[in-house]
Amino acid sequence: MTDKTSPLHGLRVIDAATVLAGPTIAMQLADFGADVIKIEHPRGDVLRQTGFLKDGVGLWFKMANRNKRAITLNFSAPKGQALFKELIKSTDVLIENFRTGTMEKWGLGWEDLKAINPRLVMVRVTGFGQTGPYRHRPGFGTIAEAFSGFAAATGTADGPPTLPNFGLADGIAAAYGTFAAMFALYHRDAQGSGVGQFIDLSIYEPLFQVMGPQPLDYDQLGLIAERMGNRSKNNAPRNTYQTKDGHWVAISTNSPAIVNRVLTLCGGPDVAADPRFQTPQGRVEHIDEVDGIVADWIAMHSLEVVLDAFEKAEAAIGPAYTTDQIFSDPQYQARDDIITIEDEDLGPIRMTNAFPLMSETPAKIRHAGPRKGQHNAEILGDELGLSATEMAALAKDGVI
Repeated sequence: MTDKTSPLHGLRVIDAATVLAGPTIAMQLADFGADVIKIEHPRGDVLRQTGFLKDGVGLWFKMANRNKRAITLNFSAPKGQALFKELIKSTDVLIENFRTGTMEKWGLGWEDLKAINPRLVMVRVTGFGQTGPYRHRPGFGTIAEAFSGFAAATGTADGPPTLPNFGLADGIAAAYGTFAAMFALYHRDAQGSGVGQFIDLSIYEPLFQVMGPQPLDYDQLGLIAERMGNRSKNNAPRNTYQTKDGHWVAISTNSPAIVNRVLTLCGGPDVAADPRFQTPQGRVEHIDEVDGIVADWIAMHSLEVVLDAFEKAEAAIGPAYTTDQIFSDPQYQARDDIITIEDEDLGPIRMTNAFPLMSETPAKIRHAGPRKGQHNAEILGDELGLSATEMAALAKDGVI
């Protein structure tokens, strides 16, 4: 359980979602003190078997479902629906990601649940949202990354649209879902309306928002974002560059002063003063030459020398880290970005900490993702009053 100093202490959340976006919303709320009940079908969340496993234990599940209590419940069974409705009576936030119309089919839709608990905030995560001609389509982060325009604008100019090999769209949707839930709670509690609401969260729209002014660029100028690798149409130099000892670094020059310092360092004062390079548009027009100046200088020096020189020049640069390098970096260590916790299945494990960092009410990782149905007795028995005999019967019938 959370302590009373946690910012979300006393908030009851039900995570009835699977895989990633929905459970990550619940994880973020749990990190900051909410009492999150993870409800899985008796088969278990597919995330338990997704990604890398150790000793049969899903590592992704361990992270995405940390700080939660876990029960099993079959929503398609009438007894499961009845138990779920009992839990809803004391719930502040419900997160679900069933395909549009599925919860309504079970008698667990928004209208059904708000009649039971008018204060409920219901976050509904789907690929395409609750409305529109695509509302019934299945959707995952990969589809959202393509549909949002992200993939078409990512990759090399002569290559295919490029997808990330991690849950980018799901993670961004989770961030939007988390603050939307908090907006709804603020409206309910701080502003005193006393009523909840449902949040229609598609996975593609948050990433579409993060893509920036591309719709405006198209509307006003007819421009369509093109794949440029690691370059940018907004400025130069902006790319990744390889050092003499085989490492990679990333550079961004978003201010005239930084541009001047980078070009002075890599090409000398005359290059920095070249009239062609004095505006972002001019540097982009001559991007091959600008990139070549920076790339050639970096290729002549080791990573240590490059980073030191850029730091002394007060120019923005960052090493393109692999995970093993992240573990040993002093900045990550100083900010406790990776924490160690004791897990009942795997022993000591290290995972990403909770963000953002807060001065008065910091997040706390209490435990990793629980075992399937680990808290059935605690929640269904102690809190809802089911006897051991009743729970055994429900388990036999496939309800829990």
